[in-house]
Amino acid sequence: MLHGQQVMMKTPKHNLTHIRPSDDREAARKPLQFALLRRLWDLLRPYAAKRNVLLVLVVMRSIEMTLMVAFIPMILKGPVARGDLRGVIHGAIAMLGLAVITQVTLYFRSLIAQQIGEAVIYDLRNAVFARLQKFSMDYFDRTRLGRIISRMTTDVEAMRTGIQEVFFVSLVAFGQMFLAAAYMLWFDAVLFLLVLALAPVLHLINTRFRHTLSNVSRDVQESYSRVTATLAESVNGIRVTQGFVRQKVNAEAFEELVSDHAQYNMAVTRSHATFSPLLDLNSQLFIVGLVIIGGWRVIHGYAAVEDIVGFFLMLNQFFTPITNLGRVYTQAMSAMAGAERVFRLLDQQPTIIEPANAIDLPPMRGHIRFSDVCFSYQPDKPVLKGIDFVAEPGQAIALVGETGSGKTSIVNLLAKFYLPTSGRLTIDGHDIHQVKADSLRRQIGIVLQENFLFSGTVMDNIRQGRPDASDEDVIEATAQIGCADLFEQLPEGFQTPVGERGSNLSLGQRQLVCIARAMLTNPRLVLLDEATSSVDTMTEHRIQKALEVLLKGRTSFVVAHRLSTIRNSSLVLVMDEGRIVERGTHDQLLALGGVYNRLHDQFIKSTEA
Repeated sequence: MLHGQQVMMKTPKHNLTHIRPSDDREAARKPLQFALLRRLWDLLRPYAAKRNVLLVLVVMRSIEMTLMVAFIPMILKGPVARGDLRGVIHGAIAMLGLAVITQVTLYFRSLIAQQIGEAVIYDLRNAVFARLQKFSMDYFDRTRLGRIISRMTTDVEAMRTGIQEVFFVSLVAFGQMFLAAAYMLWFDAVLFLLVLALAPVLHLINTRFRHTLSNVSRDVQESYSRVTATLAESVNGIRVTQGFVRQKVNAEAFEELVSDHAQYNMAVTRSHATFSPLLDLNSQLFIVGLVIIGGWRVIHGYAAVEDIVGFFLMLNQFFTPITNLGRVYTQAMSAMAGAERVFRLLDQQPTIIEPANAIDLPPMRGHIRFSDVCFSYQPDKPVLKGIDFVAEPGQAIALVGETGSGKTSIVNLLAKFYLPTSGRLTIDGHDIHQVKADSLRRQIGIVLQENFLFSGTVMDNIRQGRPDASDEDVIEATAQIGCADLFEQLPEGFQTPVGERGSNLSLGQRQLVCIARAMLTNPRLVLLDEATSSVDTMTEHRIQKALEVLLKGRTSFVVAHRLSTIRNSSLVLVMDEGRIVERGTHDQLLALGGVYNRLHDQFIKSTEA
């Protein structure tokens, strides 16, 4: 009903789209932990059979890749050395058969890895969504939409890549390196010891690269989260943007975000572009040295040419996986960064945790008592202070006051979206702390000010109040509030799509859908935050009649913006700065000549103007 004046303040450009790069800085610098790899491995447990088959295929492919190379020196030392052409052909056929088997193994390894990855990501997305459904309202108050979307999309997709590609490819690479090392040690231990001398150099390069890429990969993920958050916010607020002609300003701010994201991506590219050539160059230089030493050993009779050829072919089998591991390290870091954030979300607990002895609320009579209730969204910033009142069953309580006076906070407490900071709130004598939220909300009909509608039809949106309701039940609920004919006149009747956030319906039609949704639940307690949007006279009349039906005989709390609602209320609570400053009926409060009388006069003047 009554709104305070708003003051326009000059805001820094980055604030226009709520860009806060510093919000994510701490997360971007958190070091990787082995526990992340362990938790990723645990995700595979439900698919242990396929996982074990895949591990067998990984071992088989490592052996096959090594045997393919080992065949060459065997043929050189055997059939070729003896001049046995038939033996050479048989050896070549054996290599061809092994090559076919190798590719078949690769096919099934890739297929099963994809199946496991899809199954794990399916479970993970459902787990994230289920966790989000359990979070208290304060989580959504402080978390940007884009960040939540990023957890479900970018981060989960990075984990998919980590499971499907990086993890099993890395296992093949390590297996190939191990077998190649065993082969080289068996053929020429001296040359192999020289190969091991390269290990400290590779370790130094890897350590340097890991440190740089780990930080930058997290920065990439977090910067993308900020881009997503701003994009989602901009789409939702496009009417405000265009209405205040802020397209250019917001576009410039968004351009800065995209530029930052591009720079982080380039940093990853530069790190990767530096790392891979360093590995290759280091390997090639080392091979040159081994050629000299190997040639010396052949010339002096310490080794056969065939053995040196086989050794160098196997050396390639040893170094190629190292290079490949370096190339997939970028993906691995992205997967780890994504896993870190997804697991952090899954580990987070709701602020409101019901005690083990919480009870299902019996059928509600509607007796509500606030006893010295205080509440704050943030510590040391109370929004409700010492609230005391009683609502008897069937009473209609109107909450009036300036914007920010605490009206909506009372409604939030009644729905158990939040819990009192102190004091006691009881429903039919049951402390709200001890009541299961679901059992309470099933008996509440909620009509919010923004009239939120989901994508779907009119029928679907009304049925949100009671998913098991039949079409006849839905139509009956609309008939009870006197608007069935209004919905039947829509292009497709009750099956008319409402559009994105109800864009295909008028403001009044959206309000009526929300009222019908509450009516369908046959609630014992109604929580109504009246919309402030103006509608035509005929629709306004329909809305008032619908509300009268919804509220009749039920305990109700209305954040009132209509004078008619206040006049029909059993009790009016006048809020100011988180306190109840006046209470009584409409006529009693007018006679007092206090705060309510002043607010009433302001409202009358605004409607006459």
